[in-house]
Amino acid sequence: LVYFVFTTLTHMLFLLSCLLQNYYQNKLRLALIGQSLFGQEVYTNLRKQGHRVVGVFTVPDRDGKADPLAVVAEKDGTPVFKFPRWRVKGKPIPEVVEAYKAVGAELNVMPFCSQFIPMNVIDHPAHGSIIYHPSILPLHRGASAINWTLIQGDKKAGFSIFWADDGLDTGPILLQRECHVEPNDTVDSLYNRFLFPEGIKAMVESVQLIADGKAPRVPQTEEGASYEGIQKKSNSKVNLAQPAEAIHNWIRGHDKVPGAWAVIDGRTVTLYGSSMLGESVPAGQPLEIEGASQPGVVTKNGLVLYGSDSKALMVKNLQFEDGKMISAAKYFSSGDTARVELTDDEKKIAEEIRDIWKGILSNVAAIEETTDFFKSGAASMDVVRLVEEIKQRCVGLQLQNEDVYMATTFQDFIQMFVRRLRGEDQEEEMVIDYATKDVNNMTVKMPWQCFINGKFEDAENGKTANTINPADGSVICKVAYASVGDVDRAVAAAKEAFEVGPWGRMNPRDRGTLLYKLADLMEEHQEELATIESIDSGAVYTLALKTHVGMSIQTFRYFAGWCDKIQGKTIPINQARPNRNLTFTKKEPLGVCAIVIPWNYPLMMLAWKSAACLAAGNTLVLKPAQVRTHTPAYITTDSVVDFIPAGGMVGQRLSDHPDIRKLGFTGSTPIGKQIMKSCALSNLKKVSLELGGKSPLIIFSDCDMDKAVRMGMSSVFFNKGENCIAAGRLFVEESIHDEYIRRVLEEIKKMKVGDPLDRSTDHGPQNHKAHMDKLVEYCEVGVKEGATLVYGGKQVDRPGFFMEPTLFTDVEDHMFIAKEESFGPIMVVSKFKDGDIDGVLNRANDTEFGLASGVFTRDINKAMYVSERLDAGTVFVNTYNKTDVASPFGGFKQSGFGKDLGEDALNEYLRTKAVTVEY
Repeated sequence: LVYFVFTTLTHMLFLLSCLLQNYYQNKLRLALIGQSLFGQEVYTNLRKQGHRVVGVFTVPDRDGKADPLAVVAEKDGTPVFKFPRWRVKGKPIPEVVEAYKAVGAELNVMPFCSQFIPMNVIDHPAHGSIIYHPSILPLHRGASAINWTLIQGDKKAGFSIFWADDGLDTGPILLQRECHVEPNDTVDSLYNRFLFPEGIKAMVESVQLIADGKAPRVPQTEEGASYEGIQKKSNSKVNLAQPAEAIHNWIRGHDKVPGAWAVIDGRTVTLYGSSMLGESVPAGQPLEIEGASQPGVVTKNGLVLYGSDSKALMVKNLQFEDGKMISAAKYFSSGDTARVELTDDEKKIAEEIRDIWKGILSNVAAIEETTDFFKSGAASMDVVRLVEEIKQRCVGLQLQNEDVYMATTFQDFIQMFVRRLRGEDQEEEMVIDYATKDVNNMTVKMPWQCFINGKFEDAENGKTANTINPADGSVICKVAYASVGDVDRAVAAAKEAFEVGPWGRMNPRDRGTLLYKLADLMEEHQEELATIESIDSGAVYTLALKTHVGMSIQTFRYFAGWCDKIQGKTIPINQARPNRNLTFTKKEPLGVCAIVIPWNYPLMMLAWKSAACLAAGNTLVLKPAQVRTHTPAYITTDSVVDFIPAGGMVGQRLSDHPDIRKLGFTGSTPIGKQIMKSCALSNLKKVSLELGGKSPLIIFSDCDMDKAVRMGMSSVFFNKGENCIAAGRLFVEESIHDEYIRRVLEEIKKMKVGDPLDRSTDHGPQNHKAHMDKLVEYCEVGVKEGATLVYGGKQVDRPGFFMEPTLFTDVEDHMFIAKEESFGPIMVVSKFKDGDIDGVLNRANDTEFGLASGVFTRDINKAMYVSERLDAGTVFVNTYNKTDVASPFGGFKQSGFGKDLGEDALNEYLRTKAVTVEY
């Protein structure tokens, strides 16, 4: 054993020494010639790989600030040279060249270089020089390559690492990488997403290929070559007499430097933040623009421009000749705002901010009122530092990088800051006409109107309907009674929010943050929500607090965590040689979705469907049940969700609407079939349906009797039986049948029926009168057909819609109550012969429904056998009603298709796009 350990360690040490020797063998002495953060990162990563940087040649300090490459190199003790130029009148400066040669570099690495370097420097090292260029050479040679990639509307972008020669970006190619150009990419987004991070890796990889003697030299072809000059402000005016996509490409290709401009009201105005619009163009105020084929439109989201093809694009920000930048949406309200007088405390804070400015703009002698942040030499990283330092000083202040660009002088920045601190420039507070009610030792506030495009408003037809408290039959309040016109407006608003609003372009992680925030707010108001749910739907308060509200909060948190984890796959496909292919899939949101929810769990069903829908990036229009609207309205507070209290034709219009791409429905099977038909005939919209059920629960004689009784009671009477997965029929093995019925009856008699807000109540009122009447009729049919009514079967003699907990036995397979769902507190029990497992399975599966099922037995083999053969979407073993936000929920057969909850639910609101790239 000692010998074995010794020889193993010796072998491992030998291998390690070989690896270290190889690591230090193929390393080079490098001269870095260039500048910027990109140069800094290349420098840092090359040193990490073991290469020795013997000299850094960069630009002189600007306004007293050193280039980032110089800063990090000086900190490391690397020799740094800051030559203002390398040539005079086209000839190399001898002392500059000699200083360069003295460092003894084996390779020049030029990650980003704005200076002209003499050829006797380029060719001096043993391995020559390599340069990074941000285009797929030979396309877009020249200094504005990224700009022209976008201006020309290229579908691919990329970069090249090439061997420097005496031409302009014409040297042999060492390495190239490319990426897809997204429709709304800008110079910044393209650079930050791909050209910067991947370019750094490629520079390091190229140096190592040279060190290993494996670096190729592929001559550039002149076929397809292009050279474009540097874009300047003077030649960046937008030609508005061309298609919208060409205008969009021109604007984004000049964003942020030098900035594309147009003439508006006789003034030169620079346009920033362009994105293409879909078919839906938001309403707004017209604006004449010189050279445009038709007037622009100032909307709440920005300035809409039209191309010669009548298609539209949106511009987010505008900048005037004096440097002032505004949101394009505020063009008509951008006049001078009265300056605010600062309080003594605000003056102290302003001086602290002046010190922050001074710390960043160290080259400026004093920060005056008119000092301009950017004209004083600040760059994008300085913007981040300024914002973060101020946010650290003023915890909770909402300040964005864009705010700095909007207020560039110190006095304007302080004015903006003080207004932000006072809350004066926040968005207009939402106006909500609450219905209030003093109940459960609190005052609850309930929105009652439609919520469309970020505002609560009356139904178009002005109609309202009363909502009724099922505990006593009293009116809670009136609610809007929406019409088809309201649906159309809501869908148009949701479509606009998806196509041009911030939601459609939002980073998935930011989307998750908002859903987390919603869950936190719901938790903060959970007692109020549970109270509303209780008086609105009749749910017992303790159940409403734990399940109706509690699980809703859990659902939003669960799907918030999924937002930045939705991903496609890379797929190996058959290669058609000599070509190489990459195939990958992308998961994309569908667009506008509609959700129709039932009356038994108003809030929880909203959460189950809308959380997955929003996490996937969709917008939605929500229709609650006509009789139960209050908790869904309570949490509807964003323009990506429109809320339509049900009117007569609302559900039908949602099914028919051509702009809705998905409809999720929970309700009865007949209505589900009609919805599916309408969705198919309209625009073949995607559908998921959670419909009726008649869930069987099989109780074997070897069960844990105490648990079977307790869980059997819960399977039927949970939430007054108004539970989609309620056990619609219990099958009890003959040898324990009578004992089981006796014990269940004892427990039913103990149940307290009464006020749902009383914490000791077990059983609250049924949801509404029509349902109460239907349950009484259901029991009458059961008795008429010969089933034994052991207990209940009638309405409780008290105000409200209370139904006695009911127990039927001797139920035969042909009876109405054996086949049809009651959706109420009615236990329907049939017995089966001892040991007849397959017989009871046949009876349990003899239904067109397949939502849930259950089995109680101590025999694990029997449990697994039965669970495999039960034809239902969910099978509970020795438990019931055990749903969880991470577990998919949905039925088989006429109980519907599609899933709520779990990862599966996300796929109901996503589409898969396959992309194949040949390279």
